[in-house]
Formats: sequence, structure tokens, C-alpha cells
Amino acid sequence: MNIALNPDYWLIAGVILLVAELILPGGIVMFLGAGCLIVALAVWSGLVSTWVGALTLFFITCILLIVTLRSFAMKFVGGDFSEGNTVEILDQVGELVRVVETIGPGNRPGRVDVRGTQWTALGDGRVLNPGEMVRIVSLQNVNYIVEKVDK
Repeated sequence: MNIALNPDYWLIAGVILLVAELILPGGIVMFLGAGCLIVALAVWSGLVSTWVGALTLFFITCILLIVTLRSFAMKFVGGDFSEGNTVEILDQVGELVRVVETIGPGNRPGRVDVRGTQWTALGDGRVLNPGEMVRIVSLQNVNYIVEKVDK
């Protein structure tokens, strides 16, 4: 007997996938398990008599369950999510950083230490010497724009 036409295997696979949903979050594996259970019922009742039909039913059922019920199920189950700042520069504007390599005069770039990493920085035309504290004003391409902190 073909393995795809044995309802016991579909039932076992469905139960394993439903239990796996407890370990693998995301709400997808649950629908794969439900698809296996539906195929097991169809094979057991004689509605599906070929392995091609069983696999086709499984794929179509899983796709329909995922597309139609996932957003509905996520409203009740929810999940962990957080909304962080996707524009990372907003977290750094106004931050005080130390000059590592001389910035200026003019538009000559230098380097600053931002949270333990050195980045290229441009100033306002004045010479900013290593060790001085500067404030991040903005980000232009991959260069920080900084200004001298007046004491």
C-alpha cells in the first residue's frame, strides 16, 4: 500500500505538526497539521484514492487554511512583537560622542566613536580635535554630521 494513501500516517503527521506548533511559534505549522488531518479523513472515507489526489488535497487545503484563517487566528492567539524605531538615526540625534580623528578644517572628514564603533563624521567647517566632545546633528549617507559642544 502506498504510504500517501494510509490515513494512519496522515493522522500521525497531523498530530505531530499540531504538537510542534507549541514549540515552533508562528501559526503556520498548525495549519499544516490541520491539512494532514483533513487528508486523513478524506483518505479514510474513500474520497481520495490516489497518492496524487492526497498530495494535491494536502497542498490546496494548507494554502487555503493559511490564507483564510491565519490572520483570524492571530487576533486570538496574538504573539510577541515590538515596535522599534526603524529610523535608527532618531535614537542618535543629540547624542554626545568623542572625536577620534581630527574633523575639518572645511569639509575634511574625520572619525567619531559612536557606541563603541568608529564612524566617519563631517563638521561645520571648524577643526574638531581628537578627544573633544561633539553632538550628532544628522546622518548624511554614511557620514554623521556633528557640531562642537559649547561648554
